[in-house]
Amino acid sequence: MTSGADDILRQADWLRSPGIQAVFAAVEQEGDEARVVGGAVRNTLLGHAVPDVDIATTALPELVMKRAADAGLKPVGTGLDHGTVTVISDGYPYEVTTLREDVETFGRQARVVFGRDWTRDAERRDFTLNALYVDRHGQLHDPLCGLEDCLAGRVRFIGDPDKRIQEDYLRILRFFRIYAAYGQGGLDAAGLSACLRHRDGLRHLSAERIGHEMRRLLKAPLAASALRMMNDCGLWEIATGGLARIEDFEALRGLEDLAGEVRDPEVGLVVLGGFVREDIERISDRFRLSNAERKRMATAWAVTRELRTTEGFPPPASLVYKFGRQGAIDGLLAYWARMRAQQSADEAGFSELLASLREQTAPAFPLRGADLIAAGHSAGPKLGDLLKRLEEEWHDSGFTLSKQDLISRAGSLAP
Repeated sequence: MTSGADDILRQADWLRSPGIQAVFAAVEQEGDEARVVGGAVRNTLLGHAVPDVDIATTALPELVMKRAADAGLKPVGTGLDHGTVTVISDGYPYEVTTLREDVETFGRQARVVFGRDWTRDAERRDFTLNALYVDRHGQLHDPLCGLEDCLAGRVRFIGDPDKRIQEDYLRILRFFRIYAAYGQGGLDAAGLSACLRHRDGLRHLSAERIGHEMRRLLKAPLAASALRMMNDCGLWEIATGGLARIEDFEALRGLEDLAGEVRDPEVGLVVLGGFVREDIERISDRFRLSNAERKRMATAWAVTRELRTTEGFPPPASLVYKFGRQGAIDGLLAYWARMRAQQSADEAGFSELLASLREQTAPAFPLRGADLIAAGHSAGPKLGDLLKRLEEEWHDSGFTLSKQDLISRAGSLAP
């Protein structure tokens, strides 16, 4: 099994790249070793994309900084206290971290010393499938026998699950997120039990950390299964402060072949927790979402409300004009999922509207204040009110009224 893994890793573009080989060459001096660890190895073996590459080394951080600079690379001390140096090589950043050993743990404030023992370094990581290393030649190093778990999609804590979680309660969410991304079969029973025992630890995590992990979970292929288990265990309510419509989310993910947007966290959160408008603000605050994320969620929720309160579907042009194309699509998908969960969705109607929204461009209001002034109307606050009333008439006409039509109507509407 290991030889087959070696063959896969040797062919990985990221491992064969001149950039990473330059980092290896710089760091591996005077008996020091360096190996890629964690996600890049796991993802390569499972056929997933590799977004970033982390390197572990026996070299101390100060030596990594010096050796990288001497080799003409750019070292940045992004986390020297924790042994991490970011080395930029061929335009790509590699996080290079010195091997560590936990000596004493105080929640996330573990006292750490640097070491040279690869097994001890592996033992302080979270899951067996993440404790995989590969050297510069493509040889896999598997000190904790995590390869079998990786290939089988088993997400198991390293050593005692209770101890791993107490070191960092975010590992509860990571347990579900890693399963949602790579899992096969059911959740590991021992890990799940430990998550249940320590679930109140989630209350001590920062909103930023919870939000970051949950957004990643919502994008994963098995997000619906993971979230259902989280909800059944009471973890969703602790993490978000609210209830969840799991059936709606499952219905949303059932639309994945029609719309890639169903994997976007903003859409998923509206479906899961957007019962009323205030829920959008609560979730946004809870997860410390950006202004852009907040706006997208709020717009999607407003579209779902419009669809709920309108008899039949509004014209696509009207939805795009009021909410923008992205907002209209997001809201339609959220509403469609709700109707699907209730087994009352007109699939053909939803599909047609979705296709129309994708092709629709927002109509442009043809009239400006300057046009009304040129037609003899006085500037001032009343001009703005008149312009707004004319825009409403233009909208109600199905965007058919021309500029001249609107100017003609302005006379009868002006006070």
